[in-house]
Amino acid sequence: MVSPPLANEREMRPDQDPEEVSSRNKCCRTVDKPRDPDRTRDLFGLQLEVTSLLLEAERRKLSVLQRELQAALAEGGSIKAKEQQKHELILAISRIQGQHEQLEKEYRQHAIGVLRCSNTRGSGKSNRSQPAIGLKQTPKARPTIFGTVASDQTPKDGSSRRSLPQTPQSAKSFSTLINGPIGDAAASESGGSLDSVHDIQPSDENALVYKDGNLVSGSLDALLQHMVPTSEYFPDRAYLFAFLLSARLFIKPHELLGQVCQRCHIHKPESITAPAQFVRHIVQLLAEWTETFPYDFRDERVMAHVRELTQQCVALEPTVRREVSQLLQNLLHRLTALEQYEEFLQRINSETATPNIESLNVADITELCPSAEKLAQQLTHIELERLSFIGPEEFVQAFAKENTKLDTTSFRDLKKTRNLESYVQWFNRLSYFVATEVCKHVKKKARVRAVEYWVEVARECFNIGNFNSLMGIIAGLNMSPVSRLKKTWAKVSSGKFAILEHQMDPSSNFSSYRSTLKAAMWRSAGATDERQRIVIPFFSLLVKDLYFLNEGCASKMPGGNVNFEKCWQLAKQVTEFIAWKQVACPFAKDSKVTNFLQSTTVLSDEKALAIASFECEPPENSFEKERYKNLKAEINASTSSTT
Repeated sequence: MVSPPLANEREMRPDQDPEEVSSRNKCCRTVDKPRDPDRTRDLFGLQLEVTSLLLEAERRKLSVLQRELQAALAEGGSIKAKEQQKHELILAISRIQGQHEQLEKEYRQHAIGVLRCSNTRGSGKSNRSQPAIGLKQTPKARPTIFGTVASDQTPKDGSSRRSLPQTPQSAKSFSTLINGPIGDAAASESGGSLDSVHDIQPSDENALVYKDGNLVSGSLDALLQHMVPTSEYFPDRAYLFAFLLSARLFIKPHELLGQVCQRCHIHKPESITAPAQFVRHIVQLLAEWTETFPYDFRDERVMAHVRELTQQCVALEPTVRREVSQLLQNLLHRLTALEQYEEFLQRINSETATPNIESLNVADITELCPSAEKLAQQLTHIELERLSFIGPEEFVQAFAKENTKLDTTSFRDLKKTRNLESYVQWFNRLSYFVATEVCKHVKKKARVRAVEYWVEVARECFNIGNFNSLMGIIAGLNMSPVSRLKKTWAKVSSGKFAILEHQMDPSSNFSSYRSTLKAAMWRSAGATDERQRIVIPFFSLLVKDLYFLNEGCASKMPGGNVNFEKCWQLAKQVTEFIAWKQVACPFAKDSKVTNFLQSTTVLSDEKALAIASFECEPPENSFEKERYKNLKAEINASTSSTT
């Protein structure tokens, strides 16, 4: 497995020399040591790419909502229901449009920073005190995921020190910070120097560590403080996404939201400057959390905090009542859809397995859907629908379940990866379905026709960009009960299948597939046709990449700080997935075909498949003869015991 481009633990360790960390600036330490400039540019690019992928996901979500609005306007039905649906969609479009514009602004700022930072390094002059977004002469402090933009203050030792905007831990310091290092007005009054307003000196445990202007580590408490908004500060969405995604490795979502509630101190309005704006920022934080990670809110412990926080927000600022109502309504709609989907999965999973070939459905997929192109399109419908219900947090939640330091024994925690696991099971089902469709035919001619049909379906999946179904079909055709059918394969034109196998060759860590996936991503990024936007990755490999990224890089530094470079890497991988699933399937759906693919019985047991294969083509060697004999004996024994 290719290791992720992260520094090792020793390279990322914060410098602990007290002479290099001034006492007035403990909340942000910047270690200034000789570093690989290419690695720094990689980190700039990684953070920028997270923002870019979130932006692309919002674009796609907006496009899907606009099409739904057009469809709602074109459909018939009661005027009242139609107007309600139209109203909800317009509100959703307005919300996503606002998020899109904010992300676009962040992206432009970060892109300028990358360019200017690159030019600065090329000049040979040290400018380590310059923040990443590159506004050199700006006297005002502006918090970003790369640090605080402030005037140059380079100590004689050449190291760079900048103050980090922190959400305070007590109500006493709340107004101080709002009017202190975060506030533009305070920075202007102090002539651009943050030192004169830096009255708060957090302990070293609350430090965030920056290297070359990049947030690379920090204590969990400091990262949490950086997430909580104030009247004049709201965290960048890229940072917010990365932190909310990875924080579950260290703290449960209900505990995290509980900590947010404590730090907000919204029950003490007398300590808050500009309460209306502060309340709007709190509601915005909840809206983005529920929008991006809605499954966190299936936990009643999380919802208890939500109810408490929203009630206090409305009491302090009644004008946000409508936003809060819309937030909760959208969350309810998403969780209701999830429950219905999980009930559907439970129903079909209990009906589809069969132990022997006599129990198989006599219907054939080639009769129900003669066109290989159409079947590939119906497979794409199933893939996109199942992808849409996988929460981005499920990837990291799977790692958190293995964390012995977190109590994840309750059902509320364990069920959080159900949709991810169901999608992996769908891949396995498709492979067994393909093998069953071949081995259930006693006549060689029918088997040849079935194999050629599935090869053609796989080719159409490749053209669409549906790599998960493609690999599922290849896996099914390569199962030993199918691959051993030499007389059948002798009649099959194997040229097309060989090309597809080469594309999905696992050698060199799936290098051929990864190159093809990259080309599909480029096609998708610039596509105006919805058909060319589809990218459905080989899901098991995506999960494997995330697993090795998690295992190959420590979640915490030797000193106990959270390794935020790892958080950026996880965020980058998962935001790619979010962009991929924000696609409406452009093909007409045939419910008969999709239901058949998901609910018809299959030979899900390898022994049953092996017997079906031997009945198609008898054993050819002593090993196969012995195996066939043993399998028949097992079946006869099980049959006699049941009778």
